[in-house]
Amino acid sequence: MSKRHRAKREDAQTMRFKSLGTAATSMALFATALTGTVATAGTAAAAPQDCSKAIVNVKAKETVNVRSAPKKTATALGIWGKGQRGGICNDGKAYKGGSYTACGKTSNMWYYGGDKVNGWVPKTCINW
Repeated sequence: MSKRHRAKREDAQTMRFKSLGTAATSMALFATALTGTVATAGTAAAAPQDCSKAIVNVKAKETVNVRSAPKKTATALGIWGKGQRGGICNDGKAYKGGSYTACGKTSNMWYYGGDKVNGWVPKTCINW
């Protein structure tokens, strides 16, 4: 095989790999446009939500929104009523999230749990 023929063959292989990379990038951008979300690692919302190890019979100090993410602007999935008993998942471990002022205190710590529906609730509003 001549040097010239070998060079053409290597160029063709390189172009195929570049095309695959471009296609993969394009598909990722397209998927992001469709869903409106970007996959990220290391966020509080990605924390394990293991409700098999829950602290039960926990009461809410005040009525609070149960949210889809640990931030006050996240979608409310339901409410946890004042004095209602519920559970805190993950053995009661709190996670860092968005800052808030609730139940007379300011914090950025959130629990995952609830009484009727599970989601993120402000740590300062839960008694246990």
